[in-house]
Amino acid sequence: MTTVEKALQERFSCRQFLPKPVPRETIEAILRAAQMTPSWCNTQPWQITLLSGAEADRLRETLRTHAKSGAPANPDFPFPPRYEGIYRDRRKVCGVQLYQSLGIGKEDRVAAAEQALENFNFFDAPHVMLITTPENLGVYGAIDCGLYVSSFILVARQHGIDSIAQAALASYPDLLREYFQLPGDRKFVCGLSFGYADNDHPINGYRTERADISEVVDWRG
Repeated sequence: MTTVEKALQERFSCRQFLPKPVPRETIEAILRAAQMTPSWCNTQPWQITLLSGAEADRLRETLRTHAKSGAPANPDFPFPPRYEGIYRDRRKVCGVQLYQSLGIGKEDRVAAAEQALENFNFFDAPHVMLITTPENLGVYGAIDCGLYVSSFILVARQHGIDSIAQAALASYPDLLREYFQLPGDRKFVCGLSFGYADNDHPINGYRTERADISEVVDWRG
């Protein structure tokens, strides 16, 4: 098994982190490797805002308070309007696994909502980064940012660092642009929290399954 294959097998969406910070030199090594991600015409559209320590704590408090106020999500790149067929089924299984790991029943909407708010607490991760792309690069800029996120996640795992990509952190882009004093043409793609996984927490104990290639590949010739 290659190093990349091993990282793909080992990585998971970590939803509870230890407070231990990742050394700066390790983060820089991951960022340098992720910077080699291929992009459309080598545009490298991703811009990263990376927060640690008190800065991360200040943002998590701001986002959590805003989310708890009932403010509607208004992402720059609209979330899926609905999930149908196999996509709905996969999403449902993922959700069931998550809530079962925490002992949250399907009718316990209060507990489910509180767990959803943990997105804005970065699942206690010591580090969080927000990824933006220029508006005029459109969907291809966003796709390139997705590739960057994948690269970061896999290289981080090779360094023993766990992570979770979070669309939820792009829910309130206007607030974030004002918070970071970014221009209006910087569009938020997603966030990514990272650090050392709390492997004793039950929420990190389950793993989602992947479809067999026969379900996703249409062989021709």
